[in-house]
Amino acid sequence: MPAREVVDRFIAAVRTEQHADAIAAFYAEHATMQEVESEPRVGLANLVAREQAVLDAIASVKTHEPDFVAIDGDRVAIHWVFEFTGKDGRRRIVDEMAMQVWEGDKIVRERFFYDRAACAWR
Repeated sequence: MPAREVVDRFIAAVRTEQHADAIAAFYAEHATMQEVESEPRVGLANLVAREQAVLDAIASVKTHEPDFVAIDGDRVAIHWVFEFTGKDGRRRIVDEMAMQVWEGDKIVRERFFYDRAACAWR
């Protein structure tokens, strides 16, 4: 079960916009991450590489302070809002709920819930 301070450190790391570094620091070697209607991605190296590829493909991302964080034993829920700006200047807002399972101070499973249609590039 993660302490609130650990979850707060994770949130602070994500808010620095260095998402791949946050994954490297807070996810377990065997962690999985699952997008809406997709198969889970597996393994820390894979998760970090995928996140870095996303960051490399865009101009910038702004991560808003979560307005909801719940910790219930080894389960954590976080409401995130991300603003992605493409290299062409188009914006995409992702309003998502992240549901996590932690083992100690590491995330072992994460699943994201959001409306794909609402996340279109504009």
